Amino acid sequence: MTAEIFSHSPPQKVMNSSPDVLIIGGGAMGLATAVELACQGVSVTVLSRDFQEAAVHAAAGMLAPQAEGLPPGPMLDLCLRSRAIYPDWTRQLTDLTGLETGYWPCGILAPCYGTVPSREGKDDKWCDRNTIRQHQPDLSPDVVGGWWFPEDAQVNNQQLAQVLLQAAQKQGVTLKEGVTVTDLEIENNQIHRVQTNAGPWQAQTYVLTTGSWSQQLLPIPVVPRKGQLFSVQTTIQPLRHVLFGPDAYIVPRQNGRIVVGATSEDVGFAAYNTPAGIQSLLAAAMRIYPPLADLPLEDCWWGFRPATPDEWPILGESPYNNLILATGHYRNGILLAPMTARLISELVLSGQADPCLADFSWQRFPQAQPSLGLPALAHS
Repeated sequence: MTAEIFSHSPPQKVMNSSPDVLIIGGGAMGLATAVELACQGVSVTVLSRDFQEAAVHAAAGMLAPQAEGLPPGPMLDLCLRSRAIYPDWTRQLTDLTGLETGYWPCGILAPCYGTVPSREGKDDKWCDRNTIRQHQPDLSPDVVGGWWFPEDAQVNNQQLAQVLLQAAQKQGVTLKEGVTVTDLEIENNQIHRVQTNAGPWQAQTYVLTTGSWSQQLLPIPVVPRKGQLFSVQTTIQPLRHVLFGPDAYIVPRQNGRIVVGATSEDVGFAAYNTPAGIQSLLAAAMRIYPPLADLPLEDCWWGFRPATPDEWPILGESPYNNLILATGHYRNGILLAPMTARLISELVLSGQADPCLADFSWQRFPQAQPSLGLPALAHS
């Protein structure tokens, strides 16, 4: 995975050019928002600390608001809205770049062991032992049935990352790789400029999309949640759907690759795979689908999902007049990329927040409010 179209900025002391919008963070959320804004004629610069560490690379690409079992409420509503626009969004990205995102409306099966869980209020379909095996042969004897979510889907997150990079470039977004924002300089309750290892930057509006690294700039409760994954490779894809099990998920790609994930570990930025993490995934995945045991192991990797205490993202206005937040998406970052880009872009362009953003405000965390109000944050 490369990021050649990002330019590298050497350290400098002079003020950099001033775009309309400066996006701090070059992962899926930052790039999707940049593309959306650029399509509306806005000049955008994206500062990326390290594209290779973006959470987009750690995901498996599931678009699974129903398989995840999200309860009725604002988060499920937001995820369903984003899933609904995914086909058109990915089609537009392909039209723009000529590249495929790997979007595949394959549906998701959620196999169950033992007692059948309750999923009240969901428009889903229960499959008994025989029916679920008609959907997917060779499931473990332990599987007593499962839920079928035909509208859930997947996208190849690694392809999507490259498509977003190319789309941003084609829309004239300025992409700066290797640029770390070190300080937000505040004057009169708004950002005056940001300091970076490549000199200061100014813009009319700033968007924070730094994911797991958000606390390095603002005292908001976003922390890294490490996820380990592995993949196997087949010549003929035996899986018809994503399998969303109790302790692992199995995501088949159309090219024969099968991605298995993911652990969820509160271990900070521990940048490595562990035998225990991979072993737990292997055991859980083989319990769901035993033929996996005989397929050639291809790769193992890890990444950091940005988690909040309630596992909902932080979206919309910030304590500062010209700073907008789009972080903390945890397990649903890939799913929420198009809807986040649309909502944040509308807020930038109109100054009016979609009513749904009230449920995702940073102010729902009382512990953040005193910290953000301290004079120590003002560096002017």
